[in-house]
Amino acid sequence: MMKIFLLGFVVSGLILVTETNGYIEFNVTEFDRIEELEYGFSKSSSSFNPLMVGLTLIRGAGAKGAVCLDGTLPGYHLHRGHGSGANSWLIQLEGGGWCDNIRNCVYRKKSRRGSSNYMEKQIQFTGILSNKAQDNPDFFNWNRVKLRYCDGGSFSGDSEDKAAGLQFRGEKIWRAAMDDLKTKGMQNAKQALLSGCSAGGLAVILRCDEFSNLLSRTTKVKCLSDAGLFLDTPDVSGGHTIRNLYNGVVQLQGVRNNLPQMCTNNLNPTSCFFPQNLISGMKTPLFIVNAAYDIWQVQSSIAPPSADPSGYWHECRLNHGKCTPAQILFLQGFRDQMLRAVEEFSNARKNGLFINSCFAHCQTEKQDTWFADDSPVINKKAVAVAVGDWYFERAEVKLIDCPYPCDRSCHNLVFR
Repeated sequence: MMKIFLLGFVVSGLILVTETNGYIEFNVTEFDRIEELEYGFSKSSSSFNPLMVGLTLIRGAGAKGAVCLDGTLPGYHLHRGHGSGANSWLIQLEGGGWCDNIRNCVYRKKSRRGSSNYMEKQIQFTGILSNKAQDNPDFFNWNRVKLRYCDGGSFSGDSEDKAAGLQFRGEKIWRAAMDDLKTKGMQNAKQALLSGCSAGGLAVILRCDEFSNLLSRTTKVKCLSDAGLFLDTPDVSGGHTIRNLYNGVVQLQGVRNNLPQMCTNNLNPTSCFFPQNLISGMKTPLFIVNAAYDIWQVQSSIAPPSADPSGYWHECRLNHGKCTPAQILFLQGFRDQMLRAVEEFSNARKNGLFINSCFAHCQTEKQDTWFADDSPVINKKAVAVAVGDWYFERAEVKLIDCPYPCDRSCHNLVFR
């Protein structure tokens, strides 16, 4: 039976969503706003009564220079743990793309992605943030935090543009938030997991070892990057759309000094904003969840309209079912590049992988893709089970799907 939902988003307005046969369709005018789709849809009854958690502004952040693009205070949503999870902490870094030039950043500062004035006062906690054991078996009773994203630089910038009234203080926001949470009990954490989706998933990779160093040596610290494996790959025209984007972010926002030194000692700063050049050198255990055909990268990095003036890729980028054999072959090449990027990383026992052959983006925050009756699986293991098995060392988890179209469990995103 097909189910229909209406959702309102600040940027995209009303979106009609239908879920049927493993496909989710979006009728949107700006389909590169995939990262706006933060909350998923599940057939379980619990999903219709999600936990709502209020926004906390970090009052001491301003004195530390830790402010959003427009100078307002940053914030987070915290739901306290209990029982066996009372001293365990899960920090989720919000995603939401980047701004790489003054014009884009000025536009962004008038939204929840650049100002706490526009942030929701309450948000849903679903998926890995859920407080229900049946929806989130391993982390439901932990202290769970969602750190809002209002800097446009994956929590890594430190500069300003006074003429445009822009503050690029992502790294200071990160530090102010961690300092504040430590005063609220994280200092005494027995277990901790730093997680994030998309631009937040990239931030996890950039900040993971630093997060580990903030806590006691006796704390069990690991990191989880969801849909954060952005590849330095040519687009369909042979150009470098995502490299140009990242170069703009790194230069404009003063990111260089906040990148891992083990990378900048050998590569240029823009290269060190790409996860493929960072993951093998990380000390802290990392789990990567990623769709092999990441739909954000398909639409915004591989085949953006700017690289496809003739519109040859238009139908394919909206709906993989309309791709030609040649286009599918090109996308298989992208999957191959992703697998090469994680090859050395996966050799380390401490690390984990869940790379499924889906046209999706962000699978840990949405209930239907995290843990539900029909969740995506690899070898009959859902994302939540894979992450839990890895974190608690119940099993070594290195799950890589067979190539498209073999996986019938995918929740693919289709745009129209």
